Amino acid sequence: MSKTYDRIYNVVRQIPYGQVATYGQVAELAGLIGKPRLVGYALYRVTADNCVPWHRVINAKGEVSRSPLRNGTDALQQTLLEEEGIRFTQGKLDLGRYRWQPSWAEIAAIAQHWAEDEAAT
Repeated sequence: MSKTYDRIYNVVRQIPYGQVATYGQVAELAGLIGKPRLVGYALYRVTADNCVPWHRVINAKGEVSRSPLRNGTDALQQTLLEEEGIRFTQGKLDLGRYRWQPSWAEIAAIAQHWAEDEAAT
């Protein structure tokens, strides 16, 4: 796994049960400002071994991103979110209610993970 993907996965693992983050929000927290598509590419490659709650990342409209390339995982994503108590209305969720707002301590922990990554190289 690349260091970039590891950063993304580390951020996604912090998203609490019953909350979501947008691709752009994850990119920003991973230090990849302006690269939300890179988050999508990384999440497309998640395997069960990665233990990454990929389903908690949605688009900026509050929707599950739909694509024939997802092979049905878009429907699975909405189901998994609904099982966590997230409600959709006409295919959208309320970002004001469900968006993860990390605390300063959580942001500091993510930044510490980056620093450790950089020191290891």
